[in-house]
Amino acid sequence: MKLRIKSLRIPVIIIVDMLLMTLSFFVNYSFLSQKDNVVHQSSDIVLSVVSYVLITTLSLFLFGAFKRKNLEKTTDIVFRVFLSVVVSQTVSALLFVFCPVYKINFGLGMFNTGVITAILILVCHILQNVFRGYYLKNLSANPAGIPTLIIGAGFTGKMVYHELISEANTDLTPVCFVDDNKDIISTKIFGLNVYGPVMLLPQLCEKHNIGMIIFAIPSCPPDQRERILSICNSTGCDIRIIPSVGELKHGTAFFKQARTINVEQLLGRDVISIENGRVSETVYNKVCLVTGGGGSIGSELCRQIIAMRPEKIVIVDIYENNAYDIQQELIRQGFGDRVFVEIASVRDKEKMRILFEKYKFDIIFHAAAHKHVPLMETNPEEAIKNNVMGTYNIAHLAHKYNVKKMVLISTDKAVNPTNVMGASKRVCEMVMQYMSQTYSNTKYTSVRFGNVLGSNGSVIPLFTKQIEAGGPVTVTHPEIIRYFMTIPEAVSLVLEAATMSVGGETFVLDMGQPVKIVTLAENLIKMYGYEPYKDMQIEFCGLRQGEKLYEELLLSTENLKKTYNKKIFIMDQQNIECDVFKEKMEALFNLASENNSDSTIDILHTIVPEFKTPEEVNTAIIKH
Repeated sequence: MKLRIKSLRIPVIIIVDMLLMTLSFFVNYSFLSQKDNVVHQSSDIVLSVVSYVLITTLSLFLFGAFKRKNLEKTTDIVFRVFLSVVVSQTVSALLFVFCPVYKINFGLGMFNTGVITAILILVCHILQNVFRGYYLKNLSANPAGIPTLIIGAGFTGKMVYHELISEANTDLTPVCFVDDNKDIISTKIFGLNVYGPVMLLPQLCEKHNIGMIIFAIPSCPPDQRERILSICNSTGCDIRIIPSVGELKHGTAFFKQARTINVEQLLGRDVISIENGRVSETVYNKVCLVTGGGGSIGSELCRQIIAMRPEKIVIVDIYENNAYDIQQELIRQGFGDRVFVEIASVRDKEKMRILFEKYKFDIIFHAAAHKHVPLMETNPEEAIKNNVMGTYNIAHLAHKYNVKKMVLISTDKAVNPTNVMGASKRVCEMVMQYMSQTYSNTKYTSVRFGNVLGSNGSVIPLFTKQIEAGGPVTVTHPEIIRYFMTIPEAVSLVLEAATMSVGGETFVLDMGQPVKIVTLAENLIKMYGYEPYKDMQIEFCGLRQGEKLYEELLLSTENLKKTYNKKIFIMDQQNIECDVFKEKMEALFNLASENNSDSTIDILHTIVPEFKTPEEVNTAIIKH
């Protein structure tokens, strides 16, 4: 039905216009005949009206008044109809004067016919545009559909629109177009507004509650493509990309060729879903503290916790922009009365004490940490100050203020570490064990997992930027492997650990098989519609400082115990010699506070005996 309406549109307009021209002729002829009291032969009248209608219709054709693209804008309609009528009237007048076959000469009366014709045709064209827009808008208004924004209001964008509204099984509802072309901004296409420029995407997505963005500019240059997709990624919406011109398949619908950039598909395993009613009970009506609450893991913790109706959630972060973003997101969801933001560093024990005194926390999720491996190699004292001292400050205050539970976010880099960041996180785990062995009023728990897909500083955002810039994609080593999980999986594990915790445990997630980073890069390149090594090169740039070829989830001396969730395991608790550990930890803090990098690393090796250089580990792996 939609296709029939579309195919009959122009013929119907032409027929209606010809009828309006005929009406204009006879209205003016009737007026002049009565005025001059003149009667013409029927054959002369027929010849004159047919000639007038044909000349005017031909003129409208020549000036593009019947082209679809010129029927969408009122300014185009007025200009082309006016020009067509002026020309047709001029030609008709000349014929009536110089061609003896025509018996009817209206003289100045021809001007009246043209005016009437122009007015009627303009009204006809404008009304069809208005009603067509209304029809298409209602045709595509699927209340159950995902509000969809189409970037690119050119040929491809229009085709994608038609495909979306003509597909019976699609759950996407087009709501607007976005384009950088100043000539079409603030116009309507198929009844939908065309907004611009593209930099307004975040505001438009929020205004229209957009869930899906379709990038429909196949011929877009790489630099513009990178800019636009970067803005798209900042919205948090799902994105589908129409392939480049060279990749488009003839005869296949544009939308069906769109690629979805979904990092979860890169895992090579099913996403783990952890659902446990007791998790909700753990945070319901509790006062929750999330340190590092503006980061990738911290902000997702806030999202999942707030859905479980805590009494309060306090977000502590030193970086105000991220903290502000998650605060505003939760406020928009209607949780403003439960969300509190404190800009502070976990290093500042006195400020932390004030916050503990003020809020009376029930449960703590400690995600604040420096995580960038190469940067911590050159700034080891900062890793100790923020990661270890920060953890100790929070853990000690948790005991002092009788917090029920504290959960530390750890990493697989803490296992047999080859870098300062990993070694510092191993010490953080030891701090939690030390506190658990020393005090019993707070349940201290660590959660250990691998790399998080899409988090700040991870390889996915880096690869994405490189691909959108036209390549190459850089991988450190062809054999490097990592365990990966999604941000929601990581947060689910943290919340599950908080529920299971009885104190002193380190929880580990069964993350499946580790993934080669080069395989990850190849799969992501394919998602963007390119052929690895052909359309998009992968270059190996060498291992970074402090990096090893593989990560582990367990020390060789650790054993795992099963839990009621088959994907979650508990490590055997490692006893800490508390007096010795506390003495070494104080020495570590003193050296870090003095910004003595070399000595800080030396004592870190004594606290974490398995801390080795990456050269020792990587050489053994390569030989093996």
